[in-house]
Amino acid sequence: MASISAADVKNIVVACEAGMGSSVMVARQLAKQLKKLEISVVHAPVHELRETPHDLVLVHRGLSHRAKQAVPDSVVIIFDMFLGDLNIARLVGALESGGTISDG
Repeated sequence: MASISAADVKNIVVACEAGMGSSVMVARQLAKQLKKLEISVVHAPVHELRETPHDLVLVHRGLSHRAKQAVPDSVVIIFDMFLGDLNIARLVGALESGGTISDG
């Protein structure tokens, strides 16, 4: 299980299938929520994760296996719903409170 201190998170990548659609929406919403923390949120296709600077990866459950294969040493947070997902809310809370973030 990988983990990272919230203070060390400066770049989040929302991994997607092809770089368009629902993941863009998630990335935009997350960027708005984290704006005051000055955390960059971008989206990138799962096959480009190795080349995309990140401290943490957020990915839909359907792509989680591919994301973990692409960046096995990174913290990978899995979500199920594109709107109102509890794991995304927990991530935002941990980033705001300064906790430790773990995948799994």
